[in-house]
Amino acid sequence: MLSKLAFAFLIAALFVFLSPELKDVARETFAAEKPTNSQVSEGLTCQCGCGLTVANCNMPTCSFSVPMRHDIDRMIDEGKTRAQIIAFFRHQYGEKVLSAPTTEGFNILAWTMPFIALALGGGAMVLAVGRWRSNPPPGPSDSKPDAAPTSFDPELRRKLEKELEERR
Repeated sequence: MLSKLAFAFLIAALFVFLSPELKDVARETFAAEKPTNSQVSEGLTCQCGCGLTVANCNMPTCSFSVPMRHDIDRMIDEGKTRAQIIAFFRHQYGEKVLSAPTTEGFNILAWTMPFIALALGGGAMVLAVGRWRSNPPPGPSDSKPDAAPTSFDPELRRKLEKELEERR
């Protein structure tokens, strides 16, 4: 039952992440509206070393984010979409300028690995708990504590009795 549910979840997750139709819907949504400077600059990482996005870089005289914001305003005035502006800067600076990894190619691992790790960890926990339940801890033995062992060596028994007699 659990494995069928996990399999169904895996298929649904793969459909969502790999579906080209869903990618086109997102692209159409961004293309339909006129972007603002803050929407575009949130998708780009400042390259001055602060580690923030271009929209959040708090250095007033930043040599990267200030000119980039002006370039973004100019491109918006030219009628470019958010996707076109980000694609321009991605082509100019490479993927390091993006604030989030793309959902294409090898970068899809950045999006899927947390979910895969959670699924594998949850599966391992379910297996471990299942094994613990199927193998109960060993309890007291079925034999009575006063009962003598069923098999013994008579020669050892004689030696033991002899040593006990000598100690008394």
